[in-house]
Amino acid sequence: MSFQPHKTVAVVVEQPDWLRDTSDSAPRFLFVEESADGRVVLNQPAGHLEADETLQQAAVREALEETAWRVELTAFIGLYQYVAPANGECYIRSCFAARAVHHHSERALDADIIRTHWLTLPELTERESQLRSPLVARVVEDYLGGACYPLTLVSSW
Repeated sequence: MSFQPHKTVAVVVEQPDWLRDTSDSAPRFLFVEESADGRVVLNQPAGHLEADETLQQAAVREALEETAWRVELTAFIGLYQYVAPANGECYIRSCFAARAVHHHSERALDADIIRTHWLTLPELTERESQLRSPLVARVVEDYLGGACYPLTLVSSW
């Protein structure tokens, strides 16, 4: 039997100043509320790498499909390995930071997406039981801790 891990991407998008309530000093991040395996969960805009695309292209595509936000990648946060306890599947997740460029409000979201949210890290951790995986909070913590590496760290050809 061959081992086939799932190769996924995720994007951490901090709410831009032009969209923020100036009385709120805590950074807010873009999350999707989605239906997965019969549960309603919270996740970053994320999904699987498709054939003939780079990790960066997959990250930008997933953000647009799941949130209707066109984003521009700004940094590589890290590479994460996670084994889901429910099914034993292994996921290798490449996480990127991005800035929100334009919201396409007329665009339909992927069918499994219920809505999007801008949440602070404390708001997210209050909903820990809803997280798709522990990686959802971990990657935001890493981002806030300064884990932002040049995009050139990820090469494709």
